[in-house]
Amino acid sequence: MIHNPVLSKEIVEALDPKPGQHFIDCTVGQGGHAKLILEKTAPQGKVLGIDWDKRQIENCKNILNDVGNRLILINDSYSNLEAIVKRIGFSEISGILIDLGYSSWHLEDSGRGFTFQKNENLDMRYDQIQNSLSAEVVINEWSEKELAKIFLQYGEERFAKKIAKKIAEQRKAQRIKTTFELAEVVKEAVPSFYWRGKIHYATKTFQALRIAVNGELENVEKVLPQAFSLLKSKGKLAVISFHSLEDRIVKNIFRDFQSQHLANVMYKKPIVANQEELRHNPRARSAKLRVLIKKST
Repeated sequence: MIHNPVLSKEIVEALDPKPGQHFIDCTVGQGGHAKLILEKTAPQGKVLGIDWDKRQIENCKNILNDVGNRLILINDSYSNLEAIVKRIGFSEISGILIDLGYSSWHLEDSGRGFTFQKNENLDMRYDQIQNSLSAEVVINEWSEKELAKIFLQYGEERFAKKIAKKIAEQRKAQRIKTTFELAEVVKEAVPSFYWRGKIHYATKTFQALRIAVNGELENVEKVLPQAFSLLKSKGKLAVISFHSLEDRIVKNIFRDFQSQHLANVMYKKPIVANQEELRHNPRARSAKLRVLIKKST
């Protein structure tokens, strides 16, 4: 089963793939967006699909098993995009897509503690081979000050200091190892009115942890200039972000390219999901699509 990719109609319209063209999907996941692009670029067009998670590369291979050599899959971080493209000799790139959200597979089937709704080990790593920094290490070994900093900066959590203090107290008695244990500590740290908010009281803490574990914001800042440089003239760079921190980085970097007269921003405001998509895919409610078009050189 292919999970429905967010903003799929909007992505196809924005990238406007044509037969024979080459595209890169920097976060290929289970191949939802890649499949749509491959359909439009048939019979000769190719997609380079990159994913940091080895299991997702395997999932994508199993799902898109009928496209032959038109889909090239690479298990690596998109922060190494230029090196990957150079290594495999992928060229004449008409468009690049970066979907910054984690997939529903990570929540439902990975068993790595991405959600407080399941009792799993605190891991949250996309790459369990190269990355030794798990969420359990961060929670139990980083200082109270460091924890407060990431909860505030990466989670925009108003009770960052209180949560960090409670974690520091709790881990003295017993190491915090699971998602349920961490969620309970967060609950004890925040005021009771916070338990009844629109979003779960542990949402921002878990978001901050995931970002810290995987270096997500740093990787976004690294990949965007690389992606832009790899595009051919009039090529398009499309980025889907899911929270304000990512979107701010994308917006500012796109604005810089436009101010240098190197590119044009395709939409004045980011594209968001329509009501029909939200009914079928509630996760799309926070998705924002921005697209940059490289000028002719």
